[in-house]
Amino acid sequence: VQLQASGGGLVQAGGSLRLSCAASRRTFSTYVMGWFRQTPGKEREFVSAIGMRAGDRRYEDSVKGRFTISKDNAKDTVFLQMNSLRPEDTAVYYCAAREGTWLKSGRNDYPYWGQGTQVTVSS
Repeated sequence: VQLQASGGGLVQAGGSLRLSCAASRRTFSTYVMGWFRQTPGKEREFVSAIGMRAGDRRYEDSVKGRFTISKDNAKDTVFLQMNSLRPEDTAVYYCAAREGTWLKSGRNDYPYWGQGTQVTVSS
């Protein structure tokens, strides 16, 4: 499975960005898709995940109510809509995939990764 993330950029605090992650093949019917982020010197941390069933979504506490994960099975693409962005959201964002149904939050639970896209939020 190959994943290609895009949509990062520079935005002011309070602004919005929409990240996309395209998969190389039809994986969403059987895979959990996740978003993680990483800043220099820190561990890669979980942001959100979406499962196979409608309504199967999970969010890290600091992004609840601001970020929304969704997917388009017909386009093999998962999205992360990020609103009310804060400077502390600045990071490289990675999409990831794993087989199964559990919405895992550990980075070691995801064997497939995209290349990352930079999100910078200025104050």
